[in-house]
Amino acid sequence: MSARFRPLVGVILGSGLGAVADAVQRPRVTSYTDLPGFPRPTVEGHAGQLIEGTVAGVPVAVLQGRAHLYEGGPIEAIRAPVRWLRAAGAEILVQTNAAGSLRPEVGPGRLMAVTDHINLTGTSALVGPNDAGVGPRFPAMGRAYDPALLDALRTAAATLGIDLAEGVYTGWLGPSFETAAEIRAIRVLGGDAVGMSTVQETIVARHCGLRVAAVSAITNLAEGLSDVPLSHEQTLADAARAAGDLSRLLVAAIPLLVTGTC
Repeated sequence: MSARFRPLVGVILGSGLGAVADAVQRPRVTSYTDLPGFPRPTVEGHAGQLIEGTVAGVPVAVLQGRAHLYEGGPIEAIRAPVRWLRAAGAEILVQTNAAGSLRPEVGPGRLMAVTDHINLTGTSALVGPNDAGVGPRFPAMGRAYDPALLDALRTAAATLGIDLAEGVYTGWLGPSFETAAEIRAIRVLGGDAVGMSTVQETIVARHCGLRVAAVSAITNLAEGLSDVPLSHEQTLADAARAAGDLSRLLVAAIPLLVTGTC
């Protein structure tokens, strides 16, 4: 990790989406084991390394792997990488994740820009004493996913001809997938996709002043909407299908996110 490197954009990669890191030019790689507080990934599809470099000329720091609540580790493993990005100088956090779709017309291989989220994990990464030097005790979440950044994603997708869906991401604790009845309940609540990440990092990011954009790679239709059995192996396989479009989208969108051109 370079002490002099100042990323403008941080990117967190979800399960099976590590190929997006290939878009980083002149990469400098640091293992999470060398970074205090960073997670030690236990889930297949998460490499556990920080990649510093540029994408389309913009300084970026890509986090290849994340901690999940269901792993049972310290909550600091979720907070530390996001706060490190902010302390390093980043202004924007772009999150990616693998998610199940609750909308039959948005099937495996599609991308969905996140417009908002529902936290059904039962907790928050901000539970516990607050560090006023990092952020306020009660951060607002009214614009958790920045509208201007969403516009930049839309512009990039339209330019590339990528059919970018939009919707509300629902955070699920896991590690079990949802039941069909739970999926029906999430649909009533207004969820369009469901996954086991992203929500906590967004909360931490907004707390410390990072603007957030997020894109879900749809890997499956949620339980009860398809006859295909759900598994992590299937998630990784279908995430790989979406990784190409996701990489192209991020390369085109990152300069727009920074300049506000959309």
